[in-house]
Amino acid sequence: MKLKLAQYGISHDHAGGKARVLKESDEVEFAGVFEPSTEVRETLGQSSIYEGVHWFTSKEEMLEDETIVGIAAQGRVSQNLTFAREIIEHGKHVWFDKPAGDNLDEFKEVLDIAREKNLLVQLGYMFRYNAGFQFILDWVNSGKLGEIFSVRGRISSGLSNEGHWKRWDSMGEHSGGIMFILACHLTDIIVALLGRPTRVTPFLRHDSRDVPWYRNNTAAVFEYPKALAILESTALEIDSGKSRRLEVYGTRGSAILEPLEPPALRLCLDEDRDGFTKGWQTVPVESKPRYVESLQAFIADIRSEKTPDRSLDHEFTVQETVLRAAGLQ
Repeated sequence: MKLKLAQYGISHDHAGGKARVLKESDEVEFAGVFEPSTEVRETLGQSSIYEGVHWFTSKEEMLEDETIVGIAAQGRVSQNLTFAREIIEHGKHVWFDKPAGDNLDEFKEVLDIAREKNLLVQLGYMFRYNAGFQFILDWVNSGKLGEIFSVRGRISSGLSNEGHWKRWDSMGEHSGGIMFILACHLTDIIVALLGRPTRVTPFLRHDSRDVPWYRNNTAAVFEYPKALAILESTALEIDSGKSRRLEVYGTRGSAILEPLEPPALRLCLDEDRDGFTKGWQTVPVESKPRYVESLQAFIADIRSEKTPDRSLDHEFTVQETVLRAAGLQ
């Protein structure tokens, strides 16, 4: 039987992609969308992605529909904590886009309600189901790269258009800038690799001609008892997609993913192991569309077909670390 899912808000950068996979999934009955802003619906809502989609006339029509079991929270970052809480309080699972707002106490309350009601909260970090990242996480968690002592990540963009500035109105977007809104993707991966850092030191600069409040040239250092992670993110780069990367160095080997999409992975080993040879080599990895496997995992978790790939404790630690890296915690 198909699961009946809906979407709350369309202002998030991922909203269109999430709506597309909800529409296309054979496992989902896409019940529709509620967007609280008439202006947003008349602009972003005119995208072909929403053609033929039902628009709820009120949030109550969506939230009080007992046949809807889960809702994607896809508003602005400043809206999504409120949306997620309303979804959870109405007994529905939430596919919660990143980052999880900029108030850690409020996010903890959402997670506590989810625990009490036995509901799912899955954050929308799209690289979790990227085959390159999955390979690296498997090799790190299984000890095949030895003890990890260094991680380096870079994820940047070019100058954003005015439409982004109009929608970016949360404290994190203003004070943390690109480190908050984009680099959070790699913060999620760093936490999955190494856990909660003992100390985070952010470097948040504004170095270009765009709006002066936007921190667009940033870095953060994550310190661990036996490891160091360095994350860089700018909004100034030319053709930035091709230089997005993750590097992981351990006592038995190294892995470098560059670019992230489509994933291109190189592996270096101290000796032959698991079908791979000593030294550097290319590892073939499948390029998968964004959001599809994330939705599949969400559906499987709702059906209790598997254990969630990330615990609520992980989601909390990621959000805390995102805020620390953005100078907000």
